[in-house]
Amino acid sequence: MLDALTWPGFADLSLAGLLFLCAAAFLAGAVDAIVGGGGLIQLPAMLLLVPGGEVIHSLATNKVASVAGTAAAARTYAKRTPIDWRSALPMALLALLGSLGGAIFADALPSGVLNAVVLAAIVVVAVHTWRKPDLGSVDAPRFGRRGQLVVMLLGGVLLGFWDGIAGPGTGSFLVFLLVGLVGFAFLTASATAKVVNVATNVGALLFFIPAGKVLWGLGLCMAVSNAAGSVLGASLASRRGSGFVRRVFLTVAVGLVVSLGWKVAAGI
Repeated sequence: MLDALTWPGFADLSLAGLLFLCAAAFLAGAVDAIVGGGGLIQLPAMLLLVPGGEVIHSLATNKVASVAGTAAAARTYAKRTPIDWRSALPMALLALLGSLGGAIFADALPSGVLNAVVLAAIVVVAVHTWRKPDLGSVDAPRFGRRGQLVVMLLGGVLLGFWDGIAGPGTGSFLVFLLVGLVGFAFLTASATAKVVNVATNVGALLFFIPAGKVLWGLGLCMAVSNAAGSVLGASLASRRGSGFVRRVFLTVAVGLVVSLGWKVAAGI
């Protein structure tokens, strides 16, 4: 199991390494489908092994697995949870363009500064959610139709850009944007966030694929695992409702704070 695989697209990864990454992808898919934050599991697992020898291969291959998982979760949610497609699709389009821009500038941006900004933001988000138990329990729109669309479009392009540069917690930030600013219930927000997350992953791949950065054998295996986990997570969220999603959101937020706090302290 420790011998290197000679299959094309696996970058000489061992069978044990492949199984480890597929297990990480399954767990990441389940968590990400509920409330985002699956990147806290999947990408760090890849960076432990660095298949292909360069971080950029991990970033690109991670997107292949993630797009399969978010698409599977979006499909599962769409069957069980009403989605406002007139707002979700324009938001997804701008998020795709933002993600493409983020992927292009992935190596040029000061990640340390960005990590510090996002760390501060996620702490505020987590404390705000914890202090307001009723936040996101039901849909409570805060804007008229036009205002809601503007907020979603601006949030989509900004968070898409962040996701394109492999920013952690994009799915969680999408959920909070839709809950805290737009006024969606947590369940509706998670369903909408998955649609947008599909677009952000596709946007990044529009750069990574022509650049030849994707390890296709590994990516497709992880994609199957991530999609399976995503279906499980979306089904759990749909059955158990917004209260369950809120609890998972707070758990993931704590994980984000620990992960980003370590990066900022280590100067990564």
